[in-house]
Amino acid sequence: MPPPSDIVKVAIEWPGANAQLIEIDQKKPLASIIREVCEGWSLSGSEQFALRYADGPQLYITEQTRGEIKNGTILRLAISPMRAARQLLERIQSHSIDARLEALKELAKLSADAAFASEFINIDGLVTLARLVESGTHFGEMLAFTLTAFLELMDHGIVSWELLSLSFIKQIAGYVNQPMVDVSILQRSLAILESMVLNSHSLYQRVAQETTVAQLITHLQVSNQEIQTYAIALINALFLKTPEDRRQEMAATLAQRHLRAIILNHIIRGNRPVKAEMAHQLYVLQVLTFNLLEERMMTKMDPNDQTQRDVIFELRRIAFDGDAAEPSGTEKRKAAAHTKDYRMLGFSNAVNPALDFTQTPPGMLALDNMLYLAKLHQDTYIRIVLENSSREDKHECPFARCAIELTRVLCDILQVGELPNEGCNDFHPMFFTHERAWEEFFCVCIQLLNKTWKEMRATAEDFNKVMTVVREQITRALALKPASLDQLRLKLRSLSYSEILRLRQSERMSQDDFQSPPIIELRERIQPEILELIKQQRLSRLCEGSCFRKLGNRRRQEKFWFCRLSLNHKLLHYGDLEESPQGEVPLELLTDKIAVSDIKAVLTGKDCPHMKEKSALKQNKEVLELAFSILYDPDESLNFVAPNKYEYCIWTDGLSALLGKDLSSDLTRSDLDTLMSMEMKLRLLDLENITIPEAPPPVPKEPSSYNFSYNYG
Repeated sequence: MPPPSDIVKVAIEWPGANAQLIEIDQKKPLASIIREVCEGWSLSGSEQFALRYADGPQLYITEQTRGEIKNGTILRLAISPMRAARQLLERIQSHSIDARLEALKELAKLSADAAFASEFINIDGLVTLARLVESGTHFGEMLAFTLTAFLELMDHGIVSWELLSLSFIKQIAGYVNQPMVDVSILQRSLAILESMVLNSHSLYQRVAQETTVAQLITHLQVSNQEIQTYAIALINALFLKTPEDRRQEMAATLAQRHLRAIILNHIIRGNRPVKAEMAHQLYVLQVLTFNLLEERMMTKMDPNDQTQRDVIFELRRIAFDGDAAEPSGTEKRKAAAHTKDYRMLGFSNAVNPALDFTQTPPGMLALDNMLYLAKLHQDTYIRIVLENSSREDKHECPFARCAIELTRVLCDILQVGELPNEGCNDFHPMFFTHERAWEEFFCVCIQLLNKTWKEMRATAEDFNKVMTVVREQITRALALKPASLDQLRLKLRSLSYSEILRLRQSERMSQDDFQSPPIIELRERIQPEILELIKQQRLSRLCEGSCFRKLGNRRRQEKFWFCRLSLNHKLLHYGDLEESPQGEVPLELLTDKIAVSDIKAVLTGKDCPHMKEKSALKQNKEVLELAFSILYDPDESLNFVAPNKYEYCIWTDGLSALLGKDLSSDLTRSDLDTLMSMEMKLRLLDLENITIPEAPPPVPKEPSSYNFSYNYG
């Protein structure tokens, strides 16, 4: 007979004594259990003791966390968090340097424990650490441990960052601004300043005053990628918190300091591969840089603003000034000539082209792009305009209309105006190869659009179709991560219209040939078999298991956990891992488990418990799309954030299959289409070039007599 679910068998250690093998009743108060353990070793004052895990982070066990204890866990009897906090606070104020160093080293390790941190903060331990930093008397290893402990304690969110004094901020900023400082001190100082900026607007202002951008950029030129990562993270934090009316000014300052070139030469093209955290910070910088375009993207053109109208006139002048002189005569004749030119430029409103820029997005950003092309790539601009304006076969490509729509498409693809997604590493190296990367990207894409228009022999009626193809070409090319704009051109050149058609044909089967009633009936008969095949594949993948990243502070080392389904499909096994595994993880290493029969429901997106209390930066679209949770008895949840969309679909499908529900993910629909296509083609292979009738052939009339036989003789 299995033991009750509220009884847990554990081993408890105490230095110099044999371990106790006991059964913990989870219904009993923790204080009673500790008292019984102390009595087993004849220890008095049980209130001065607590239980900790013997392995891993060795966290304290509290009433809130005791439910995580599993059968076979090894625990250790230790002094209580309050007692440990008081002892360490006394030791870090000792006159002996060696004793103080050992105390700070132990404090740095213990501060990650929430129970200890709460007690240490309650006795003003955090204030003491802040004073030690402000005094400026600690150096080297002692200061590094002090900053580590301080950062760990603050990360628990027990105390507001607003309480920090100006002298503390100046001291931390001083470590960052010094040209020569210990790596561990610099690393923690950068992390503390980043947390200050992200958690408090008033602290952002103080940090911005005390920290020089020049010195932060200097830290990007070192060989230590961790220092580079923390430095660029602080730059991103300052960028993110800068008021909108001053972001352009900060961007200009960063450009003057050659931030882009330094990142390109020392990080992207450096001797070491870009790690995941650095990739994320580069992605954040890329997003924040493109978000500077949002103001222009959402600004409508004022048709009565003469300065803005002069820009449109400049586009006309550059394109046609060489063809003919300015028309003479009345204003009416001049206006008629200009209207003709604007029509040749491809404006929808040739009489008043300013009206073409009143839709947002792309707003005035489209006009900025067009002017950049006309001035810095004048030959290309004139060639595109004149090439199309001189055509008489209705196949001319309307430059202005295309440029406006292309700008909107590029803003959508690069998500201009949206906050960075937590966990996303999707940065593009080519955007760090040019000071005007956005404008150059537009110039490459407008030439692609003109080329695709000619390949499709499109007319004005095909405008939307052409834009769909161009969007697909750009998206496919970006997915290949070209390292430079020249590589982007080569990849786009290979993705011609005919190549896009070929790729589309290979990726999906045309549905037009499969709409007759007999074919539809055959599909309906085959579909349950295919769905069962997909279901078995999902369950098989769950049996192999997947590795998931724990959500937390990105500053800390990434933590992983693994989950897999038992071969009999009755249990989900899971457990923490030190690092991401390279293969299958044995069930023996996964100490926790959930019975499938106990699962009540599977939640996704913002309905998940771990998505309801995240900060605005973390609770973003991408993380929400990858989040799912298992609700199980008794009212507990196991929370997931899938590493990618594929794993999300695999797990939500597999869990739905275990619960007897329909598989509804995008991956299931895609797999169903692919497998149905293959199966249908195989079954209809012998009917190639044979017309399948809409209805079955008629049953012949009954014979006049059944008195007939076949003579074998």
